[in-house]
Amino acid sequence: MNSSRRPTSTPTGLECRLALLGTEMRLTPHRREVFQVLAESTDHPTANEVYHRLKERDSAISLATVYNCLDQLTEHGVVKQVNVERSQSRFCANLHEHVHFHCDRCGAVSDAEPTHDLDASQFWNLPKGARVTRTDVAIRGLCPKCAASSANRA
Repeated sequence: MNSSRRPTSTPTGLECRLALLGTEMRLTPHRREVFQVLAESTDHPTANEVYHRLKERDSAISLATVYNCLDQLTEHGVVKQVNVERSQSRFCANLHEHVHFHCDRCGAVSDAEPTHDLDASQFWNLPKGARVTRTDVAIRGLCPKCAASSANRA
């Protein structure tokens, strides 16, 4: 056995994503922590919610650092920033093509995956010569919980 071989470690989800995206963003412990919260979340947390979730884990991160980490992760395409009208920005680690469903009553935001391949230029009448680089679609309505609550009141 060759004792000079270094043990290999499995790359983290963030390291894999950075490699796939070909970005040169520096991996800091705080960026890893913020990304991990987003990777484990399906509710598209705000910066404040990310901060509070990290505090529950006894992280020594500040709110300003959370904002800075989210800015860097978004700028490098590692996570998506989701804006719901005039409310606080939310963040999403799901980079697969999807849209966001917003509940008009409770404010919940969830991912809605396409059932078929979506080519925006085939779906919408875009200006001639336009090239789609990203799709940002929002669907609004009532989430299952709020819809059931409305039905029970009727």
